[in-house]
Amino acid sequence: MRSMLTVCLLCMFVAACYTSSKYTTSYDNLDLDEILNNHRLYTRYFQCLTNKARCTPDGKELKAVLPDALATGCAKCTEKQKQGSEKVIRFLLKNKPGDYEELEKMYDPNGTYRHRYEEEAKKLGIKV
Repeated sequence: MRSMLTVCLLCMFVAACYTSSKYTTSYDNLDLDEILNNHRLYTRYFQCLTNKARCTPDGKELKAVLPDALATGCAKCTEKQKQGSEKVIRFLLKNKPGDYEELEKMYDPNGTYRHRYEEEAKKLGIKV
């Protein structure tokens, strides 16, 4: 009985560690195209990330994990989150370069991440 309890606790611990090794997937089904192409929605997220407005729960989560994702190369991102990040970066560079620059100044003031990920961006056809 005691060993069964130990096994159950061990399984719960492993599951908790595995779950915490990735960012939440709660917001993975957001329609990024709708957000990026809807001025009101886009502005709301942008203002959240730049501390100009209150954040929605998903905006707050994004803002909280963004520094870690940048620092770790999105190591805790799911594949869907990585694809979404690429989509957003492409959109910003093409359609909102001023907003991209503002976000970069805020989240990468020394150009550390720009330099670190420049080669990877080139491989994806993204010119930063």
